[in-house]
Amino acid sequence: MSTATATAVRYRPLRFGVTRGVLREGAGGVRYLRADQELQPYARRMTDRFLHWVEEAPDRTFMARRVRHADGSTGDWHKLTYREGHAAARSIGQALLDRGLGPDRPVAILCENSLEHALIALGCLLVGVPHTPVSPAYATISQDYDKLRHVLDTLTPGMVYIPDAARYGEAVRAVVPADVEVVLGAGQLEGRRTTSWADLLATVPTPAVEAATAKTGPDTITKFLFTSGSTKLPKAVVNTHGMWCANQQQMRQSMPVLTEEPPVLVDWLPWNHTFGGNHNVGLTIYNGGTLYIDDGKPTPALMAETLRNLREVAPTVYFNVPTGFEAIAHAMKADAVLRKNLLSRVRMFFYSGAALAQPIWDLLHEVQEGETGERIVMGTGLGMTESSPFAIFITSPEVKSGYLGLPTPGMELKLVPTEGKTEVRYKGPNVTPGYWRNADATAECFDEEGFFCTGDAVLWIDEQDPHKGLKFDGRIAEDFKLATGTFVSVGPLRAKIIAAGAPYVQDAVITGLNRNEVGALLFPTPAVRKLAGLPENAPLQEVLESAPVQQHFQKVVTQLASQATGSANRVARLHLMHEPPSIDKGEVTDKGSINQRSVLKHRDAMVQAFHDDRLAFTLKPLKENA
Repeated sequence: MSTATATAVRYRPLRFGVTRGVLREGAGGVRYLRADQELQPYARRMTDRFLHWVEEAPDRTFMARRVRHADGSTGDWHKLTYREGHAAARSIGQALLDRGLGPDRPVAILCENSLEHALIALGCLLVGVPHTPVSPAYATISQDYDKLRHVLDTLTPGMVYIPDAARYGEAVRAVVPADVEVVLGAGQLEGRRTTSWADLLATVPTPAVEAATAKTGPDTITKFLFTSGSTKLPKAVVNTHGMWCANQQQMRQSMPVLTEEPPVLVDWLPWNHTFGGNHNVGLTIYNGGTLYIDDGKPTPALMAETLRNLREVAPTVYFNVPTGFEAIAHAMKADAVLRKNLLSRVRMFFYSGAALAQPIWDLLHEVQEGETGERIVMGTGLGMTESSPFAIFITSPEVKSGYLGLPTPGMELKLVPTEGKTEVRYKGPNVTPGYWRNADATAECFDEEGFFCTGDAVLWIDEQDPHKGLKFDGRIAEDFKLATGTFVSVGPLRAKIIAAGAPYVQDAVITGLNRNEVGALLFPTPAVRKLAGLPENAPLQEVLESAPVQQHFQKVVTQLASQATGSANRVARLHLMHEPPSIDKGEVTDKGSINQRSVLKHRDAMVQAFHDDRLAFTLKPLKENA
């Protein structure tokens, strides 16, 4: 890009809290990186921040969700103020105390994001009873309930909340022990003693609630968040008040926009995942914001609901995953109301999960500049469930796909040479003390200096200027060797394939372990149907095997091969996947991210057939262009 072109780019003003790092050298090539500023004082408990806003802004909307009708349709927003949330949480907290619940008998919330979910969590926070948001997919999509059974066996909950018997009843009867109390939002579970949501909410609070709050502190467990369980069964990550509060202060220092006005979010990200449940719910509570629960999702069936919400509610910061931003970018091109409202006051976009393909990034900037004359900064970084999750954040508006930035104040990164890459490890007040009831897994994840081993690989954005920070270099566990002994770096190659296949590729799984060449299994986006030109109800396999689609991806694989510099980054074969990834098998998370290792494990026979040329419609580069 020329200097003149770069100067012409204008971004909506956004301050960056960390722009310089401090680097020190260790032994054996190890290096340590931290921000050039200290972590400022933070609250001892998340409840302190919630109660602060109950006093300061009692009538401000805390959360809102559209009213849901019996036929599945939705109506106007049901808004819950900070005062109302506190009153309900006190009643629920009293009910939990009456039942003697605690860390060994916590509350399991088997429910999507909802006002009821939020109130139960608040009640737990007030009286020091841990809670666990459990992935609804474990009960509503799973056929064997294995992960749900494992979660409950690990927790031994004293109470389970479900919103309705129709959707969750079968799972409860199959997995929840008969002596565990079930709180039911709607419907009836025949043959099972239950407590209604209304009865729980009608509990009369006593001064015991405030006494219980006073006994909590930074080390009190707030929740157990389960990992995705991609290669093993999910682990319960211990989250404490101190971790959560430290991380929220870190976010305020790295993202000063959170301190400039109470944030307004329109958000679908699931609360059983750390990005939705810790990052976004946490920043709402800590900063006195408002969270509009979005019942949409970046899927063909639910994206319209997200767009409807964004036409009505203007967020100040907006979070999504790449597939969501892709759908929004295309929708904004033709929808003036959506463009005007979404871009009216948003200060920052933020994505996590899979890499955001550059063509989508470019389209977002094109629409933004056309509507407002300026671009919106796309924030990104790196974190994980075990770091609460915020750990690394960008340092300037000039962001490219894969950029991470510098560590947030209070965190130190350990950069360790590992198998030809550099692993990043974490230490800080936001890092978990370990996994609940799993001492072996806890011991395995911390090194001799007490740094948490993430398994994430990083590179310098500019080796000559460490202040620009780091960029992502994939997951070390995903990388593999070809039969020639050459290492394949999965993360960067995957991002390259998604960009080359945009807007028709949602994700790619890289294959070729102990083989002579690299392959890729492609999971398509819904846009591929338009490329095929077939009726909308045509089976996906028929769509993918159609001549226009095959011809398009023939060009893609040929283009990728022509750009390769060696066998490790030369894509020698592609296959389009018509069978979606399985949640039961851990192939996809609640956020829609594909798990490479799980797909390869559960589809090994297909992968072998793919590389042995026994799989139909395997695309290879045209010889004259390879």
